Amino acid sequence: MNQKFWIKKIAGFIVLALLFGGLLGYVVMLLWNQVLALAVSGVSEISFWQALGLLLLSKILFGGIGGWGCRPKNGHRKQEIKEKWQGMTPEEKERIKQEWRNRCRMWGKTDHDADSGIH
Repeated sequence: MNQKFWIKKIAGFIVLALLFGGLLGYVVMLLWNQVLALAVSGVSEISFWQALGLLLLSKILFGGIGGWGCRPKNGHRKQEIKEKWQGMTPEEKERIKQEWRNRCRMWGKTDHDADSGIH
């Protein structure tokens, strides 16, 4: 009975993944055809299978090949940064704050904006 349970669970997961992928492909196809094909001249409509290919291509280009959603959460990294900040001397903290003020100034912020926390 335990083996049947896992087979059903895996089959259900595969069916749900296929349904989700199909729905996502359909949404991409609709968006492409409604937004790009109508608004931009020279862009033709795409089929459902081309939309799925576009999704796969974007995953490869922008998301990498590995780690299909199984990446660790950022909580661990956030904790490391918090511990590092707590271990700094006041002079080190002020130096870091000044570096960030300079970065904000580079993007058009003033010293007053950076000091007051306005973003």
